[in-house]
Amino acid sequence: MFRLKPTLLIAISFLLVILTGAVLLCLPVSSASGTFTNFIDAYFTSNSATCVTGLVTLDTGTHFSLFGIIVIMLLIQVGGLGYMTFSTFLMVLLRKRLFISEKLMVQEALNIYSTKDVWNVIKKIFGIVFVIEGIGAVILFFRWLPEMGLQKALLYGIFHSVSAFCNAGFALPANFANLTAYKTDIVINLTITSLIILGGLGFLVIADIIQNRRFSLHSKIVIWTTLFLLFTGTVMIFAIEYSNNHTIGQLGLGGKLLSSYFQAVTPRTAGFNTLPIENFFHPTLLLMMVLMFIGASPGGTGGGIKTTTFTLICATIWATLRDQKNTIIAERKIPAEVIRKAFAIFFLSVSVIAVGTFFLDGFEPFSLLQLGFEVFSAFGTVGLSTGITPHLSSAGKIVIITVMFIGRVGALSLLLGLSPERPKTTLEYPKEGVSIG
Repeated sequence: MFRLKPTLLIAISFLLVILTGAVLLCLPVSSASGTFTNFIDAYFTSNSATCVTGLVTLDTGTHFSLFGIIVIMLLIQVGGLGYMTFSTFLMVLLRKRLFISEKLMVQEALNIYSTKDVWNVIKKIFGIVFVIEGIGAVILFFRWLPEMGLQKALLYGIFHSVSAFCNAGFALPANFANLTAYKTDIVINLTITSLIILGGLGFLVIADIIQNRRFSLHSKIVIWTTLFLLFTGTVMIFAIEYSNNHTIGQLGLGGKLLSSYFQAVTPRTAGFNTLPIENFFHPTLLLMMVLMFIGASPGGTGGGIKTTTFTLICATIWATLRDQKNTIIAERKIPAEVIRKAFAIFFLSVSVIAVGTFFLDGFEPFSLLQLGFEVFSAFGTVGLSTGITPHLSSAGKIVIITVMFIGRVGALSLLLGLSPERPKTTLEYPKEGVSIG
C-alpha cells in the first residue's frame, strides 16, 4: 500500500473519467451512423469534454447519436464540477463516512481553505449548479421551441446550458458552425454569456453574492478582474473589428456591440463563437490568446492561470515599480508564499504553451499564429479554433490532448503531485545577494 498526494489523485481521477468516456464514445451506439468511432478521435472528444475545453475533431451534432451526446454532456458536467466533488456528494448521500484523506482531495480540487467546510461547500455547489443550469435550460428551450420542436429544443436547451455553465464550448449545430447562426440573437447571446460568466466566477464567489455578505478579498479580486477583462475585451474587439466585413463590419451598431461582447466573454475558457474565428484580424486573435491565457477564476469551471493569479502578478510588478517591499491589494498584505506560487504558475504555464507550440509546429503545416492559437485555446480549456482542429494529424491531436489535460489539472498541481515528498526542515541558510536585471 502507498499513499498518493491529493493533487495526483485528482489528475488520476480525471484520466480515468476520460478513458471511460473514450471507450463509450468508441461504441457504435454512440455514433449516428451506428459504426465504431476511431479511438483517437473518441479519446480527443472525451478529453476535451472532461477538461471542459470544446476543441473537436468530429462534428458533435451530426457524428454522435443521442446516446453519444448524452455521454459528452455527462463528461462535461463531471469535468466542470470535478470528479472528486461528484464522488464525495454520492458518498455522503449513501451515508458513507468521509476520511481526512478524502476531505483533503476535495479541498485541493475546490480550492477551499479548510477540510471542515467540505460538505457545506459541496451542498452549496450542487444547489448553485442545478438552479443556474436549470434556469438557463428553460430559457434556451423556449427560445428554440418554435424553431426546432419539443424534443430537439429540449436537447439543445439542456446541452447548451450545461456546456455554457461548465465553460465547455461544445455546441450541436451542424458543420462545426457553433452558434454563428445566432450572432444577433439577444436571448441566446445574453443567456450563454451569463452562464459562462457565472460558471467562471467560482462557486465560493457565487455563494458570497447570493448570501449578500461582506465579500472576502478573493471575491473582490475575482469580481473586479472579471469586470475589467470583460469591459476591456469588448471595447478592444469592437474597435479592432469595426470595419472587418468578415466579422462585425456589416452589422448594425447593436449587433457589433453584442457580437464584440460575446467574443470578449468566450475566450475566458468557454469556447463558443458567434463569428468565424479564422476571419478575425491578427490583433484580435492575439488579444483572445491573452484572454484565454488568463482564463476564469479559482474554484470555477474554467481554466487558464486564473484571474487571481493575473491580478497578484500585476499588483506585485506595480509594487516593485514603486519600490514597495510588500504586495498590497485593498489594504491587505498578500503572503509571500502566495505571490511565489502565482509566479510559478505563470512561468510553468508559459513553458507548457511554448513546448506544446514547438511540437505542434513540427507536426503540422499550418501557420505559427494558427498553431499558437490552438495551443493557447487547449491550455486555457477554451475550445476556440481557427478551424484547424479537425485537420490535425494523430501526433498533433496527442499534443493538444496533453496540453488540454495539463491545462485542466494545472501544471503546478501536476508537478507537485509527481514530485517526491521531502521532510520539512527549520534549517536557516545564510543570505547572499545575486545581481539580476
